[in-house]
Amino acid sequence: MVVTDGSQDPEPPVTRVGIAVDVPEPWCEILTRRRAEAGDPQAAYVPAHLTLLGPTDISLASLPAVERHLAEVAAAHRPYLLHLRGTGTFRPLTEVVFVVVAAGISECELLASAIGEAPELRRERRFPYHPHVTVAQDVAPEALDRVYADLADFSALFKVEKFTLFSHNGDMRWQPRRDFVLGG
Repeated sequence: MVVTDGSQDPEPPVTRVGIAVDVPEPWCEILTRRRAEAGDPQAAYVPAHLTLLGPTDISLASLPAVERHLAEVAAAHRPYLLHLRGTGTFRPLTEVVFVVVAAGISECELLASAIGEAPELRRERRFPYHPHVTVAQDVAPEALDRVYADLADFSALFKVEKFTLFSHNGDMRWQPRRDFVLGG
C-alpha cells in the first residue's frame, strides 16, 4: 500500500508459531537427552514433542483469530491414547531418526488437518504430514544409526489431553503461548 508521501507501508509485524503435543515425563527427558547425546543442537532448545503444525510465520494481528480457531479445533476433538514405539527414519530423503507413533496416528492426522484449515496457518509442505517424535536430525550418519538402534525398543503410552501453541521470538527457544484442552 502506498501512503501519501510516496513511501510504502512497512510490513505488518509477524511472529513464528508452531503447534505440538508435548511428550510427558519421564519419556520427554529420555528422548530429549538421547537427542542431545546424538549431537543434535536442537535438543537444547526443543524438548521431545509431536508436531501438529511446524514453524509458520503469521501476522501478529491474526493471532487472536488463530487462537479462536485452535480453541474450536480442540473443542471438536476428544482426548486420545498415543502409543510411541520403536524407531523409524526418513533417510535417504532427510537425515532424521524418529520414534514411531504406533497408535493415535489418525487422531494426530485429524488434528493437524483441522489446525491447518485456518487461512493464517495454511502453508506449503515439502512432505505429507507424518506424526512422529524426532530424536536425531542432521547429525553424522553414525549418530543416526546409534539412536535408531538404541531406541528400537522404546515404548511410551500416554493420554493426549491438550496441544500447545508455541511462539518463537528468534532466541532459538520455543515458548509455550497457550494450551488448548481437547474436548472443550
